[in-house]
Amino acid sequence: MLRAWARPPQGDPEDEERLLAWLYTVARNLSVDMHRRDRSVPVGVVPSQLLHHAADGDLAERVVDRQAVRSALTRLSEEHREVIVRIHLRDRSGEEAAQELGVPPGTVKSRTHYALRALRRELAVRRPRG
Repeated sequence: MLRAWARPPQGDPEDEERLLAWLYTVARNLSVDMHRRDRSVPVGVVPSQLLHHAADGDLAERVVDRQAVRSALTRLSEEHREVIVRIHLRDRSGEEAAQELGVPPGTVKSRTHYALRALRRELAVRRPRG
């Protein structure tokens, strides 16, 4: 909303209804953008409980979860880790990752599939029982 106030609409500032409608539209668009951004994390990369950024969550648990993902990534092969990092952490497309790695797009696609499968397996094995 602060971004909205920084750039008010051009025109008659006395038109309160128009201003309220504009602010409502801006607030709605920001909300939709935030929802889409939160959903942009690929499903299956990490367990769903790690995807939620709950403010009331225990900081120690979040640190442990991040360390578990970091540790699982180190146990992947270099080729698998490269595609996970480029596609899911650096937000590259399959085409872009293929160009950066110097491999065909199909290779990136298959490496991503097997890397995610291996990452899920690593996280399942290392997940503390409680």
